[in-house]
Amino acid sequence: MSNKIFNLSEAASIAIHSMVYIAKNDSVTNVNEISEEFKFSKHHVAKVMQRLTKVDMVKSNRGPSGGFTLAKPAKDISLLDIYEVIEGSLPEYDCPMGYDYCPFKKCLLGTIVNDMTAQFKDYLETQNLQFYIDNGY
Repeated sequence: MSNKIFNLSEAASIAIHSMVYIAKNDSVTNVNEISEEFKFSKHHVAKVMQRLTKVDMVKSNRGPSGGFTLAKPAKDISLLDIYEVIEGSLPEYDCPMGYDYCPFKKCLLGTIVNDMTAQFKDYLETQNLQFYIDNGY
């Protein structure tokens, strides 16, 4: 059973931070730079970047001067796009815990979990990489 409460895993955090860093960088950015800048595991950054490359979020160039660049304009990549590459879509259930059956007439948690998840999704969807370039992050 999987619950609906949103989760920002380390991999999703690495993906989002790396993509903003790449978007702000005028040159090719490599795994070592990202790893050193954010103190992330080099191995974990490499795995995340491989996933982002497979879905055409970034272009990868091999070799000593290789690294990553955005595969499309920064304005066309939202944080939700990045998040969903790593975590998958945020599912919507009637029950925030994903239970098929509940003996109560109303959810004991009310709508707070669903509301928080919807707000989280809306936020990620409205933030694109261009925003971080334009606003001095």
